[in-house]
Order: sequence, then structure tokens, then C-alpha cells
Amino acid sequence: MLIVDILAAAGEAAPQNKFGFAEALEQGGFIAYATVVILGTMSFGSFYILFTKWFEQSKIMRQYRDMRASFWKAPTLKEGTAKLEKNSAWRQIAEDGLQAEEEAGKLKDPTESHDWLHGSLARSEATINARLAGGLPFLATVGATAPFVGLFGTVVGIYRALIAIGVAGSASIDKVAGPVGEALIMTALGLLVAVPAVLAYNYLQSRNKRIGEMLTGFSTDVLANIASGGAVKPAAAPAKPTAPAKPAAAPAKS
Repeated sequence: MLIVDILAAAGEAAPQNKFGFAEALEQGGFIAYATVVILGTMSFGSFYILFTKWFEQSKIMRQYRDMRASFWKAPTLKEGTAKLEKNSAWRQIAEDGLQAEEEAGKLKDPTESHDWLHGSLARSEATINARLAGGLPFLATVGATAPFVGLFGTVVGIYRALIAIGVAGSASIDKVAGPVGEALIMTALGLLVAVPAVLAYNYLQSRNKRIGEMLTGFSTDVLANIASGGAVKPAAAPAKPTAPAKPAAAPAKS
């Protein structure tokens, strides 16, 4: 019993950690909790947009490779369009081109007909680019504002430290360590949320630029094909080489 009492007394006498993350939030009160919730929401939204847009971009790039290998081998633009995946960006441009071709035939001036075709394909291309850019403004907003949200928590923590100094009449470490630690945590959280958002924005933006170049090239090819009556076709991309079949094993000699 004596040993148990000694261990219990030692446990009670051991100093408790009052400067952890949970303790800092508890000391910060409502403002600290609200700052963490806001930054957490920003971080979740940033990663959600990053992964969803990445999968969407990867799908469009894969469809582009498949389209180049088979689309221009079709005898007509309409037959090639029917082979493309439904609801794909490339099928949308091809279908809009075919529809614009039908409507352009109603125009009496050939120049106006060409302008109508060009404008319709450009409008279709712009629609796809706008859809790809969805969510990127949120990433830009998070990258620009998250440090300031963290800074707000930092200012509140420093203010609480100054109040503690004023009440105690001295700047002892036990009075200011908690509020200052809370302030540093808020600063770190703001940067931790902002940096991935900025990196994700630049990465997705560069991929969108590459897809935009692909869309412009395909739109130009479709316009040339329609304007030439099917005479102008870009060379189809070579199909992926298949692995050579393994030679059959020689029969064992008896």
C-alpha cells in the first residue's frame, strides 16, 4: 500500500502539459475553435477539388489519345463522332461542328457561313474550358486568404498574452506561453492550408492549359474538315504497339 500511495502522490505531483494543441484551443475559446473550423473547411475543399479535377482532366486526356487513334480513320465526320464516348469534350466539339454545318448552309453569304462555323466551334471550346476551370477560383481564394485567417487567430493569441502580462504585472513564461503558443499554432495552420491550395491551383491550371491547346487543335481540324467537305484530315495517331506473342514451347523429346 505504501508503494501505491507513493506512486499516486508522484503522479499527482508530476507537472501536467498545458501547452498542447487541444489545450491551446481550449484557452483560445470560441475564436480559436472557429478559426480551426474555417481552415479545416478550406483544406477539405481544396483537396476535394484537387482530386476531382485531376480525375476529370485525366479522363479528358485519355479520351484525347483514344480519339486521335480512331476518330480520323472514319470515312465521314458523322461516323467518327458516333464512335466517340458520350458526354466527352471531344464528342461535344464534333457534334457542335456538325450542327453548325447544318445551320451554316442556311446562310447565303459564304463568308458569314465560315464565321458562323468558326464562332460555333469557339463557343463550344470556351464552354468546355469554363467547365474545366470550375473550382479553381476556390483554390485561389484559399491560397490568398488562409494565411490571413491564421493571422487573425495569431493576433487574438498575442492580444491574450498581453492581457495576461498586464494582469500579472510581469512577463513570466507561465503567463504568456499558452497564448503565444496558440498564436503560433494558428499561423502554422494558415500556412499549412494555403501552401497546398496554391500548389494545387498552379498544377491544375497548367494541365488545363495543355487541355486547352488540345481542344483548340481539334476544333481547328474539325473546322478544316467541314470547310473542305471532308478532304482535309489530320494524320491519325499510330495505335499502341501490342506485345509480341510468346513463341510456343518446343515439344519435349522422348
